[in-house]
Amino acid sequence: MRGLLRRVIRDAEQTAVLVTHSALDALVLADRVVVLTAGRVVEEGPVREVLARPRSAFTARIAGLDLVPGVRDAAGLRTPDGLLVSGRAEGVEPGEAAVAVFPPSAVAVHATRPTGSPRNVLPVRLAAIEPRGDVVRLRAGAVPGGPTWVEGLAADVTPEAVADLGVEPGDDLWFAVKATEVAIHAAG
Repeated sequence: MRGLLRRVIRDAEQTAVLVTHSALDALVLADRVVVLTAGRVVEEGPVREVLARPRSAFTARIAGLDLVPGVRDAAGLRTPDGLLVSGRAEGVEPGEAAVAVFPPSAVAVHATRPTGSPRNVLPVRLAAIEPRGDVVRLRAGAVPGGPTWVEGLAADVTPEAVADLGVEPGDDLWFAVKATEVAIHAAG
């Protein structure tokens, strides 16, 4: 159906407005995208740019990415509660509102606090387990006294990893992300 719609739009050489929640629809059918949240435009621009560098949690979720809001500082991104998220900063100066973005596939999940090279280690409470093809998405919730902005963060793991961890919703876990997997850019 997408292919047919794409041909009709291109052959007619007309502008069309498509309303969707599918990133694939946007990538295949659109040149530009406008993202609305609560009836307000929160992002707009070329589809690939908006989906690769989302500036709002809603857009990040549509694009299949995790997003952490904060302020850029010299060492990375500082969250509202003061936690440092390390990553690669692009086009944002210290003191500016920024977001840290990373794919759920870059998140390692641990039953106990990990040690080693990952700079970003976050305590989470498992909120949901969602099968997604050949992977399982673990959706985070906040642990009591922990950062609330972890709500909704996701980690994609194999079914074998879920079995090895022996987890279920309500379990406390650790999400770890290497700084090389985190892009920090200006917030919208």
